[in-house]
Amino acid sequence: MRTEVVRRPLAAAGILALALMATACGGGDREVEPEKTAVVAATEAPEFASPILQAIKRRGRLNCGVHQGLVGFAYTDNRGEWRGFDADFCRALAAAVLGDPNAVRFVPLSSSQRFDALRGGRVDVLWRATSWTMAREVVEGVRFAGINYYDGQGFLVRRSLDLASAAELNGARVCVQRETTSELNVADFFRARGIEYRPVVAANEEAARTAYAREDCDALSADISALAAARTLMSNPEQHAILPEVISKEPLGPAVQRGDEAWTSIVRWTLNALIMAEELGVTAENAARLAEDSRDPQVRRLLGVEGDLGPSMGLSKDWARNAVEATGNYGEIFNRNIGPDSSLDLARGLNAQWNARPGGLIYALPIR
Repeated sequence: MRTEVVRRPLAAAGILALALMATACGGGDREVEPEKTAVVAATEAPEFASPILQAIKRRGRLNCGVHQGLVGFAYTDNRGEWRGFDADFCRALAAAVLGDPNAVRFVPLSSSQRFDALRGGRVDVLWRATSWTMAREVVEGVRFAGINYYDGQGFLVRRSLDLASAAELNGARVCVQRETTSELNVADFFRARGIEYRPVVAANEEAARTAYAREDCDALSADISALAAARTLMSNPEQHAILPEVISKEPLGPAVQRGDEAWTSIVRWTLNALIMAEELGVTAENAARLAEDSRDPQVRRLLGVEGDLGPSMGLSKDWARNAVEATGNYGEIFNRNIGPDSSLDLARGLNAQWNARPGGLIYALPIR
């Protein structure tokens, strides 16, 4: 057995040696072809061109899809002027693209209308507290340009029910808006825990809030920011509480049509410019002075003093400065509409800058 084991490798080695010799001696009249290497020709980057941007410039106005009425985010004041967190981002985009924050037409849309309006070209951008999900990109045919608010879904209940947790909602009637991620998330939450509940499905946010107010349901479920807004509209806000559970992740941001990559980039970088402005301390009030005095290369690029980033997108050199001067930086927009200077008084939480103490998830991409 032992001898047999040794002989087999030797025999194999001998065969290999003979094969190599035969190749060396008998193959002299045949050239061995060198290994072929694929050569990729250098190409230039495609031209940065946006049909949507061209259409906006021709009409001289940005069409921005917003919520029909959500306190803090998009609503009309006593003079009929659009106000709110999302409305200000629409104005900032109009300032970046057209140099005029007032060159915007606000188009109020319901949840069921929003994606049809975007695909059909009725609006150029949808800035309507819309969650970025896989299905919306794959099935609805839209693209998200970024995230401007990190939210999550919760439950609003009457304090008189003396509830400490959403797990105590067994058998409860829950008001929720139709055709939203909120409706799906509620179903997932109760199903995963084996808890019975009765959905009370409303056509829109106002209808769901009204149903809750007249006690057609025991709890109202929506994004926590929307629940905070709904509570301010109750006759006795202090009698209602938001339960501690956050049952979903809701990254909200601007959506655009699929197929115009350049326009997606313009919306994305306008949002990032406002975020970076806060990080660098550039405000609506000091932007002009910093454009003159700042030696910080990041500030100078942001404000268009150095580089040609704006013209590379078909915009002016001072596109980002126009946006900041129109509405303020991200923090100014937040504080004024949904933060400490507003009736909602929402904490920054996850929407704090990445380098704040405590830090959040807001992080600007490099503008260079």
